[in-house]
Amino acid sequence: MTNRDPDELHPPVTLQGQLSRLLASLGSDDAESVRGVFGAWSDLVGEAVAAHVQPVKLDRLTLVVEVDDPSWATELRFLEASLCAKISQLTTTPVTSLEVRVKRR
Repeated sequence: MTNRDPDELHPPVTLQGQLSRLLASLGSDDAESVRGVFGAWSDLVGEAVAAHVQPVKLDRLTLVVEVDDPSWATELRFLEASLCAKISQLTTTPVTSLEVRVKRR
């Protein structure tokens, strides 16, 4: 039997690793991907859109967003392709579609 350092048997657990595992168990992408989309939302869509549209969930290749008025849901359907391309280009997250939900009042 050899004397091993206890840290060799139990590598350190990081918060990033735990969060990524949790997100994966919920069917979402890793923490880095989620942070890229959610953390840069205003930069990705602009302040005017961000005031009315919030990202809710990243479900594999679909970004679920919530709008405060049905007219924004219509607007996002027109912007879907360009917005998905921009998100995929400017973050590490490939997004191919949006699921738009209207916030209940």
